[in-house]
Amino acid sequence: MTTTLLRTAAELHARVRAGRRAVVMTMGALHEGHATLIRTARDIAGPDGEVVVTVFVNPLQFGKGEDLDRYPRTLEADLKIAEQAGADAVFAPAVDEVYPGGEPQVRITAGPMGERLEGRSRPGHFDGMLTVVAKLLHLTRPDVALYGQKDAQQLALIRRMVRDLNFGVEIVGVPTVREEDGLALSSRNRYLSPEERRTALALSQALFAGRDRHAAQEALRARAREVPATRARAEALSAIGESRAAADAHAVAKAVPGAAAAVRAAARLVLDEAVRLDPPLELDYLALVDPSDFTEITDHEDDFTGEAVLAVAARVGTTRLIDNIPLTFGAAS
Repeated sequence: MTTTLLRTAAELHARVRAGRRAVVMTMGALHEGHATLIRTARDIAGPDGEVVVTVFVNPLQFGKGEDLDRYPRTLEADLKIAEQAGADAVFAPAVDEVYPGGEPQVRITAGPMGERLEGRSRPGHFDGMLTVVAKLLHLTRPDVALYGQKDAQQLALIRRMVRDLNFGVEIVGVPTVREEDGLALSSRNRYLSPEERRTALALSQALFAGRDRHAAQEALRARAREVPATRARAEALSAIGESRAAADAHAVAKAVPGAAAAVRAAARLVLDEAVRLDPPLELDYLALVDPSDFTEITDHEDDFTGEAVLAVAARVGTTRLIDNIPLTFGAAS
């Protein structure tokens, strides 16, 4: 397969479409995470469909002092990765193709959801992101668009925009791709020195610690549910060969901190240690949120059930990194 490079919307619109068009939006500097998105798009589009990868470094979503000027531009390498992953075309427009009249006077506003977490740390970022996503959806006219779960708040906002503003496109989230040591793949990882990269591992290690604590909590609750209400708990434990001193699962589940608090505490222990590393990790936020609107799940919600996202952002040296993992509370019934 030969991937076609397109520079204008007119070139893209001139292409003959047979099946579904699946679009993967990127800012370039492609890596295996992007390749996974493209391969997933290829599977969704099928042999008769079309996969289009956009490469556009959007100036609207970079704030003052952020890395717009040094953000990597590697179009030739991007084309090779896109081609190997199964893309039919790469749409890499210039800034004046996307914003022909200069910065747009009318923009998409992310609203309260865009002011939390990343939005609080990067004011205006999500307004710029949603504006360019809306424009690229109009320019590429896809049936389905794919985004990575690593940018969980971005994905949630895009889904919200598509639903609230009646965009006729399906949005698909693709799980985060990680390196062997757990670090989430990111175009910004190339900025890290070897020492900084070792410190940066604390982000994923903190999330995994929170995930493991969550799994232990859920196991306790599941065990508590298994003990028949009609039998004495000591007898039930004894019947499966456990000593009474092993403690009643109900008592243990009640004694541990609230589920949300326990998950946060386990993750924060790792991050607190990373602050003392050389170079140190500078924590921006650690949050456990509802993925539908990114509001915080409070420590007092001991009976919380449903989907959640444990998210972290931090700076190592001059590089800011984000990561997250999805969790489900009360999965068993």
